[in-house]
Amino acid sequence: MSSELLDALTILEKEKGISREVIIDAIEAALVSAYKRNFNQAQNVRVDLNLGNGSMKVYARKEVVEEVFDSRLEISLEDSHQVNPAYEIGDIVEIEVTPKDFGRIAAQTAKQVVTQRVREAERGIIYSDFIDREDDIMTGIVQRQDSRFIYVSLGKIEALLPQSEQMPNETYQPHDRIKVYITKVEKTTKGPQIFVSRTHPGLLKRLFEVEVPEIFDGTVEIKSVSREAGDRSKISVHADNLEVDPVGACVGPKGTRVQAVVNELKGEKIDIVKWSEDPVVFVANALSPSKVLDVQVNEEAKATTVIVPDYQLSLAIGKRGQNARLAAKLTGWKIDIKSEKDAREMGIYPREEQSLFEDEKIEETSDDFNLDFSSEENE
Repeated sequence: MSSELLDALTILEKEKGISREVIIDAIEAALVSAYKRNFNQAQNVRVDLNLGNGSMKVYARKEVVEEVFDSRLEISLEDSHQVNPAYEIGDIVEIEVTPKDFGRIAAQTAKQVVTQRVREAERGIIYSDFIDREDDIMTGIVQRQDSRFIYVSLGKIEALLPQSEQMPNETYQPHDRIKVYITKVEKTTKGPQIFVSRTHPGLLKRLFEVEVPEIFDGTVEIKSVSREAGDRSKISVHADNLEVDPVGACVGPKGTRVQAVVNELKGEKIDIVKWSEDPVVFVANALSPSKVLDVQVNEEAKATTVIVPDYQLSLAIGKRGQNARLAAKLTGWKIDIKSEKDAREMGIYPREEQSLFEDEKIEETSDDFNLDFSSEENE
């Protein structure tokens, strides 16, 4: 082995992060393959590389047997004693069989195999790096696009942003910097393949973790997220410490924290509501910015009937049912919205055993800054 190859091992180890042992194993495997192919040998062989002087030797490995049936794989006990008298039946004898011109042939044949093994090792390192980044966000640079994907550079590799994961209100140009959510990392024959998203609810959650220190350190927890990417989203937040306002923490001073998320999502409107284990309170909060008069719960069907003032009905339902739909996804409860007039006609409002919801809980929801932030004026 030449000194140049030894130097190359050092460079690959430093620049590519590939251990010298991985490269040595690749070279040895390549040399074994080269020997068998070029010298029409079928015996078991081992290649020994001496990193000290750069030499290489090929050894045939033969088993010591009483009767030899295949001289390529076996050796008699008598012949083995000519090598070393200590050999016994079943031992493996190694005999040097290095051809004179093996170095030249091996170098030519091994080059392609070594390159492939190095490439595989690099792919393995990339896969190991990114498999731990699943369900996380990264900043990438748009490279190009075709009819199926936008290709986003994440440094060592290009990630795939499918059409179905692209926000409808966004256009992507080469060299644009965008934050993406890593949905899946696959190991394929061509190397790691990484799929990313701009529409996944996890992207919204991770963006808030970046902007809100209280979420990052666990003081405030995002309990659930519902999202219609590019248009409107809702998140529910909670803090075990009663002195911490989880909604206010997410909003930030003068709305700076939530506005940073809105800007990253190109104006997507975001409702931040306070989570509660009481479905009456949680559903009422989730229907923000609409006011709620009463929430009637059917535990078995996991369904609720929500009574709202007549003038708030369209606001509670939202454009094309969006507000109610997002609230249902956020809470996990079915939501049937009734106007106060219809509820009175149906005899379901007010209830005889009317709870304190109207006096106490409605006050709680109205003071919790259930805000709708957008780069445009609220609808």
